[in-house]
Amino acid sequence: MSNQNIQVSVIVPVGERQSELRALYAEYKSGLVSLNLPFEFVFVLDGPQPSYERELAQLVADGEPVIIVSLSRYFGEATAIMVGFDHASGAVIFTLPAYLQVQGSEIKTMYAAIGTADLAVGRREPRATRWFQSVRRRAFHGLLGFVTRLNFSDLGCNVRAMKRKVLEEIRLYGDQQRFLPVLAERQGFKVAEVEVKQSIDDRHDRVYAPRNYMRAFLDIFTVFFLVRFTKKPLRFFGMIGVVTLSIGFLELLYLIFARIVWSSPLADRPALLLASLLIVLGVQIFALGLLGELIIFTHAGGNKDYQVDRIVQYPDAAAPHRKPVPDANPVKVA
Repeated sequence: MSNQNIQVSVIVPVGERQSELRALYAEYKSGLVSLNLPFEFVFVLDGPQPSYERELAQLVADGEPVIIVSLSRYFGEATAIMVGFDHASGAVIFTLPAYLQVQGSEIKTMYAAIGTADLAVGRREPRATRWFQSVRRRAFHGLLGFVTRLNFSDLGCNVRAMKRKVLEEIRLYGDQQRFLPVLAERQGFKVAEVEVKQSIDDRHDRVYAPRNYMRAFLDIFTVFFLVRFTKKPLRFFGMIGVVTLSIGFLELLYLIFARIVWSSPLADRPALLLASLLIVLGVQIFALGLLGELIIFTHAGGNKDYQVDRIVQYPDAAAPHRKPVPDANPVKVA
């Protein structure tokens, strides 16, 4: 199968959690075959995993359309996805987990959603899980919706289908893979949540360590800043700086008023030190936002943060502009 003919590329990042890969491949392949389109798999081993590499190498030996990329050490799922994208050639990109979350037959449903959207995100329904996981999931998506004003209900589902241009314009890093739909919305792409059937093997009622919840909270704050203030940092830092400066200035005015009217001494008063600290801190925070604006103005002129939906123009505009041809026999005026 020639890479030039590939229509669908499936990226599977293989990290700490994975199923038996040959069975996983067979399940995913059954859904892709129903599309009747040329496809390829890009398995990215996130760190040395000799046993899984041998297992996948057997698929290659059997003539399956599989590409294996093995990273030198663990870099994280976001990096693995971007590495896989660099080796993928399809016009439509699927990112599928190395463990079954949905039934393989749902791949066709995800692909159909690409007809009206740029990015399709799976939503497992009906969802089989325990009450604690349900509460945790609702709290996470509720907080995310509050800070980003976007409503998603299953960002933990890693089954996603997208047009190639999505990952061409959004570079993932850190743990941003779970927030890809949010970043895509910010970039102007059309994002749709698609209801898919949960796999019977997707039963991992796992309780995470407290640090994982703290990381998730910090990730939400990072996405909040990226979505709302990437192009306008002065609005974020300036707001905090002005509030801090105002509190310090008002407190200082009160101390001056008290000194003039009531003859209250200013020396050895912690309130004076606090007012001075707030004023200086407010100026510094405001200056940080101004510095961010200067950096963006200087370096972000070529960054494209929008998507053109359609262009409607009059017929002559589509024709190439031609320079007027001079008259071969010009008329001379006496």
